[in-house]
Amino acid sequence: MTEPTKSPAGLSVVTATTDGIRVLRLTGEIDHDTGVNLRHALEVADGARPRTVLDLSRLTFMDSTGINILIAAHRSHLQAGGWLRLAAPSGPVRRTLQIVGVDDIIDCRETLHQALSI
Repeated sequence: MTEPTKSPAGLSVVTATTDGIRVLRLTGEIDHDTGVNLRHALEVADGARPRTVLDLSRLTFMDSTGINILIAAHRSHLQAGGWLRLAAPSGPVRRTLQIVGVDDIIDCRETLHQALSI
């Protein structure tokens, strides 16, 4: 597990690896001021076939900045031959994903365990 990166406004991103799958545990809020840490954490390295799960269980808020970051990351993961999954979104975040339709574009699972199942 890596040390969490935290932006001044309150987004913590903790990275771990489980069975070759990168897991990013997000805590706090994603908005214009905090999104840069997530954007950097989701960058795809050249030649990588990324498999990434975002644990959203501790995320309390996400605005359009977060939606845009997720969609861009989803596209870059697919282009690199990998995938991105969302896991365990909290109530308010789940509602945002549903309203915008992101849960129809990006695989969204009820639990982290389900998201890690291949």
